[in-house]
Amino acid sequence: MDMKRLVIGTIVGGIILYVMGYVIFELAAGDFYAANRGPASDAFRDAPTQWPLVVSALGYAALITLGVLSAERGLAVARGAIIGAIIGFLAWLQADLVFYSYTTIRPLVVSIVDPLLEIIHAGIAGAVIAAVLARVPKGAAIRPAE
Repeated sequence: MDMKRLVIGTIVGGIILYVMGYVIFELAAGDFYAANRGPASDAFRDAPTQWPLVVSALGYAALITLGVLSAERGLAVARGAIIGAIIGFLAWLQADLVFYSYTTIRPLVVSIVDPLLEIIHAGIAGAVIAAVLARVPKGAAIRPAE
């Protein structure tokens, strides 16, 4: 495992996921989410706490980076987008349906739309991660000091 490439992909992907998350889920679809809150609407904060969003974006980016790095063929932007989109869709389909089955925070329509929006969100991140990592040589691994 090339740790330098994993770290670079995670940081770049985390930034993209954080920014695009705001654009997609707050600006573009914010009204949809606000209009489709479940009966437990008092569970939502007036404004999200930012540090957990940053940490979660980094963890999510690491997952997408691992997927991009595991591609058997070389890094390509389109392949990165597809890998990111698949990972995002499957991860959020699972999470949203579990939330739906156990809580009343969101109605079913959100549990269906949210993973579909993740195709765009994680797909963009996967494409950017692949584009950046294609420029980082494979032999650029972090080595211990001698």
